Amino acid sequence: MGFSLGDFNLSLAIRFLSMDMVENAKSGHPGMPMGMADVATVLYKYFLKFNPQAPDWADRDRFILSAGHGSALLYSLLYLTGYEDIDINQLKSFRKLGSKTAGHPEYHLAKGIETSTGPLGQGLANGVGMALAERMLNAEFGDELVNHKTYIIVSDGCLAEGISQEAISIAGHLRLKNLIILFDDNGITIDGPINLSTSDNHLKRFEASNWNVKQIDGHDYNQIRQALEVAQTSDKPMFIACKTKIGFGSPTKEGKSSAHGSPLGREEIVKIREKFNWQSPPFVIPKEILNEWRSIAARNLDEYNRWNKEFNNSNKKDKLKSYLSGEIPLSFKQGSESLKRKLCIEANTDEPSRKSSERIVELMAEHIENIRGGSADLTPSNNTKARNQNPITPGDYSGRYIHYGIREHAMAAMMNGIVLHGGFIPYGGTFLAFSDYCRPAIRLSALMALRVIYVMTHDSIGLGEDGPTHQPVEHLAALRAIPNLLVFRPCDVIETLECWDIALNQQGTPSVLALSRQNLPQLRKEYFKENHSALGAYIIKKEEKELKVTIFASGSEVSLALVVAEKLEEAGSGARVISVPCMDLFKMQDKEYQVSLTCNNSLKVAIEAGVEQGWERLIGAHGIFIGMESFGESGTASELFKYFGFDPENIFKKITPYLKK
Repeated sequence: MGFSLGDFNLSLAIRFLSMDMVENAKSGHPGMPMGMADVATVLYKYFLKFNPQAPDWADRDRFILSAGHGSALLYSLLYLTGYEDIDINQLKSFRKLGSKTAGHPEYHLAKGIETSTGPLGQGLANGVGMALAERMLNAEFGDELVNHKTYIIVSDGCLAEGISQEAISIAGHLRLKNLIILFDDNGITIDGPINLSTSDNHLKRFEASNWNVKQIDGHDYNQIRQALEVAQTSDKPMFIACKTKIGFGSPTKEGKSSAHGSPLGREEIVKIREKFNWQSPPFVIPKEILNEWRSIAARNLDEYNRWNKEFNNSNKKDKLKSYLSGEIPLSFKQGSESLKRKLCIEANTDEPSRKSSERIVELMAEHIENIRGGSADLTPSNNTKARNQNPITPGDYSGRYIHYGIREHAMAAMMNGIVLHGGFIPYGGTFLAFSDYCRPAIRLSALMALRVIYVMTHDSIGLGEDGPTHQPVEHLAALRAIPNLLVFRPCDVIETLECWDIALNQQGTPSVLALSRQNLPQLRKEYFKENHSALGAYIIKKEEKELKVTIFASGSEVSLALVVAEKLEEAGSGARVISVPCMDLFKMQDKEYQVSLTCNNSLKVAIEAGVEQGWERLIGAHGIFIGMESFGESGTASELFKYFGFDPENIFKKITPYLKK
């Protein structure tokens, strides 16, 4: 094994801190940090561009631990290199409630943690998004202001997850030469040797996806350094398979699955200390080794100072600041308000809400320079591309539209990475039924509080002939169950514009726009300067007689609710209709407002072409829900709505018996 004693001692510091953290917590994953310590040491000492004193430096390299179970590796590195958020007490609090050193790395808890990882493969796809964001910023601002790399440590598990293939495929296609993957090729999973379940040749797999590849001994410092030097000038993304030993140095657990996810035990750690003549007690790093670690970042100071000087003297300084802030320009807000006023004056815009969404997409493309749209190969169906949005192509990142291909999961995770990197506001489209393919990444958008906008069209059985495989039934309820996710289902063109405005201005919350394929009549004909959809639910029609029925509805069913209300009024029962474009926002309103809509003595009815879950909060235990109790069928939208009972006569007949009691 080729190494200098200095480098090996630096690696030992990672190994012993990781062992100590896991042992002290009585849980965790020591094997991966011990195995990848040598690779991480070389990366940080000789290559990674970072500054612990300025952890948000825009031109820093991004380092992602996609194999998030090995979080002790990342926390050790952050402590050793001097990040203020991770001190020795944080290491001692590893995996304890309230600490910054959670069981898996959590974005927002500490500077230096670039993304929340743990669900395997997500960090890999986040990294592809970060690398793409860097290339897009570079195309706009040039090498002097934007020129950095994204490094990702992945495990066998990351590469086994399906999202990995989606992510490496698009990265290779786009020739993201600033992307470098370091594979912890230890041949071990929780169940045992990797050959229990996998025979993949990852080198050939990545090569076939248009990556440059290299295989090395992950414990040979010379090989690690040489491979990373090659990666600096690669013309494609680079995959480095680092053959390592899980639990490196453990006399009885090295190379075994027993080193993966459990503390090594006091006796084993004593033996490892004896093996490497490590005489320091737990959590104590010899002064000369800690000083060397703390000095590593100093090699980047000249570059950091150069960048700051270049940035401060650049005529693009304000523009880059604007991109990084993510603020929505006033010109867009004025344009959106003007369009809303115009549509209310015209008051005859009957169209699918996906078409209404396209209006705001055109407006965004005109006024928001750092918006980046895309679709998972459904651009003409999602209506996500503006006329002036040129596509990003391999080697040319100056476009403003991303063709993600049929890779819904990677698209969602890449958009997370784009936001995490900074500089752009991403939105991406697919069918609502395929939100199932995106769900793990959507959940992480919400967990990390990222402004990612999901444009999900074909929102109900109203999409028609494609049939039940494409008709979302349970998806709205499933998405509404995710905390910190705004799920919008607008009823007409005006609500669609309002929902887009809300989504764009929610910097700490992702949004889903569930949009129709079929025409929706324009219901809002009166201009209101305030955004009614921001209330989550509001009265779109007041009762004309004594209130007997309150009908709640969303999306295409609001127009149906209005027809039913008219029939009830004609029959002598006052009926109020409440449009519910966003249940999540309604829950955030004060109790007085919520009570004003839900706690009168009227019969409560909810209408939505989906399952009931979630509507109980509005209609109560004795309310009537008109919705889906099965999957859909293949047929025209009009046929299906009548077949499943979404017609005025059927709903009227269901309601009237309750009014006679």
